[in-house]
This record gives sequence, structure tokens and C-alpha cells, in this order.
Amino acid sequence: MPSNVPVSHATDVQSEPYRNRRFVLFLLIVVYTLNFLDRQILSILKEPIAAELHLSDSDLGLLGGFAFALFYSVLALPAAWVADRFSRVWMMTGALALWSGFTALCGTAANFSTLFLARMGVGVGEAGGVAPAYSLIADYFPPRAHARALAVYSFGIPIGAAAGILFGGLMAKAVNWRFAFVAIGLVGIVLAPVLRALVADPVRSKAVATTAPGLLEVAKLAASKPTFWLLAFGAGCSSLVGYGFLYWLPTFLARSLGMDIVARSEFLATIVLVAGVAGMALGGWLGDKLGQRSRRAYALIPAAAFLVSAPLYALGILAQTPQETFWLFLLPQALGLMWLGPVLNAVQHLSPAASRSTMSALFLLINNLIGLGIGPYFFGRMSDVLRPLHGAESIKYAFIYGLVFYLLATLLLSLASLRIERDWVEETP
Repeated sequence: MPSNVPVSHATDVQSEPYRNRRFVLFLLIVVYTLNFLDRQILSILKEPIAAELHLSDSDLGLLGGFAFALFYSVLALPAAWVADRFSRVWMMTGALALWSGFTALCGTAANFSTLFLARMGVGVGEAGGVAPAYSLIADYFPPRAHARALAVYSFGIPIGAAAGILFGGLMAKAVNWRFAFVAIGLVGIVLAPVLRALVADPVRSKAVATTAPGLLEVAKLAASKPTFWLLAFGAGCSSLVGYGFLYWLPTFLARSLGMDIVARSEFLATIVLVAGVAGMALGGWLGDKLGQRSRRAYALIPAAAFLVSAPLYALGILAQTPQETFWLFLLPQALGLMWLGPVLNAVQHLSPAASRSTMSALFLLINNLIGLGIGPYFFGRMSDVLRPLHGAESIKYAFIYGLVFYLLATLLLSLASLRIERDWVEETP
């Protein structure tokens, strides 16, 4: 399949390559699955890593948050700028090879510093993997299906997180934590040329983009739209809870419920996969259905989901048995991921088509600096602070305090719903 296919417009779904859009979406999901697998595998491997390298909860929080998020968030902007001007597929191919190589290097780390540097390398690579995919999906699918397509693409999050948790736990038990990193990294390196060979990068029409706007121009556009900031910071607050919980739940299950690494892996992989896919699918379906009636739905759907999630998560955290915790976590885990389809679709429509990758990267910069950069560290630091009072149960109470960010996300997204219709950019024929 050629790397560039000229088309008259992104919504002409009968033209090449749009007849193949489901196959392309499948490949993008596979790559996104590896993206999250490589990102989240550290969560289940924290305990054996901490034991071997003598790390505190704060150290582990830095590895899971700041080490990855700094370069991942900042470099996503120039990566998206390049992708908007040249080839989005080439950008994703190089990114996949780079982050997979650094994932393999994580398995060779001798101490905190070398593991920190390797995790930074993973973040550098993954910086070019997501925003270009959002832009490709917006070109491959008609506007009426954008929220669903982006939600289906986001299935890579629960699939990748579940696979990373399950594979990491099983490999750590059967071999060691180092083997898990190396094996997963090699898979991505092999997949990179397959992505380049099989995914076409549509050439935008002259009406869409012969010259993409500059980063400063897109930043000024974003700055002029309150909806962008409210969506970005609202999603960021929710991601702080989501990434923080996903990273520290294995520790919670070990310390508060006494589960071994295999039991923790199976428990979390099931919840993340089942609830994650269900929540994203429901969010995408509701976004497309209700969003066609009122643009406000794209912000109000996740706002309502976060408001309901907070008390349900609290019940699960305070449960006394693994069985109770499992059933009480399913619904809030699904609700907590409903935002992806509606919010990502809204962000895509806050700028013209030619700057979608860059606008998405600006959104991801804020979302990931808050969610990935602060989330894992916040809960790790809170756990250390609360340890004198609560002992091994400190991570449980750190979770309870952290749920306030879901309530803040509800407020910010509700405010975004009041402005979104004025800031929306309609598709042009």
C-alpha cells in the first residue's frame, strides 16, 4: 500500500484509502496497544524492581511519572508539527522503533539512574506516536463517526495496559522483570516496518492543507478558545487519577489485600480490559449520538461519568476482600475512561484539519504533564507522607485523597460545555 494517497477530501469514504479504513484503524490500535503496554508494564513490576534496586515509593513514582512524562509531553509538540507537514506514518514508525528500543534497555538497568534514563527514552519515542494517529483517524473517518473511531482507537489503552500487567506479572514470576522489558521491546522493533509498509498517509487536499500552520499559530488559536483549556485541564485532572491508580493499584492489592504478583496481574488485567473497553465504547457511542444534537454533550458525558466514579471508587478502595474490590472497581473503571472518545473528538474540532496533529499535541502536553507527570508521583509521595500514620495501608488512603481530582474534572468539563458550541470548527466540504 503506498505511503501517500491523494484524495479530494477526508470524508470521501469511497476513495482510496478510505475503503481500508477499518484495517488501518486495526493497525493503529495494535501500535497504541504496544504504546500503553510499554508504558504500563512498569506498574506490575514495581515490587521486584524496588526490591532489587532498593527504591522508595517516591522513587517509583518518579519512574512512573516524571521520567516518562517530561519528554513525552514536551516533544509531542515538535513531533506533531513535523507530522502535519510531512508524513504522519513515518513519524509513527520512527517513534515505535525508538520507544521499543528504550523499553528493551529498561531490562538492562543497574540502578535508579539508568532505569530513569531508559524510561525517559521511552517517553521520547512515544512522543511521536499518538497525536499523528488522532489526525489520521480524523482523515480516514467521516465526521459523524469520529467519536466512535477515536474511542475504538483508544481501546489500545485498556488492551495495552491489561497486556502489560498480565505479561509483566507472569514473566516476572516465570523468569524475571528484566526479561519482560526486553521481550516487549523487541516486539515493537519488529512491528515498526510493518506499520510503515501497510498504512497509507493521505495527502490533504489544497482546501485542507498544502501548508500547515506553525506551532505558534496553533498555540495562539488554542489560547483564544476557553473550551480547549477547560477540556485539557479537566481531562488532565481525570488522568491524574487514572494514571495514578493504574500505576499504584498493584501495590494496593499487595499491601492491603495480600495478593501475590500473579493474582494481582490477573485481577487488574481483567478489570482494565473489560471495564476499559466497555467504558470507551459507551463514551464513543454516546458522544456521536448525543453530540450530533448538541456539542455540549462532548463535555457533559465525561463530566457526569467522573462525578459518579468518585464515590464508587471510594467504596472499592475501602472494601475488605479481593472479590468485593473487583466488583466495586468495574463500574468506576469504565466510567473513568468514557471521556476519551467525546473529548478527543471535541479537541479535533477546535482547529482546522491542517493543524489537528499539533492541536492534539497541545492537548496531550497538558493532559500528560498533569496525568502522567504528576499522577504516579502524587500517589507515591502521599503514600510516603501517610506511612507514619497508616503503615502499609498508606497507599489506600492516598487513593481516597486523590479522588478529589475527579470532582475537579467534573467542574472543569461542565464549564467547557457552556462554551464548546462557540469554539467548534465545522468540517468544510
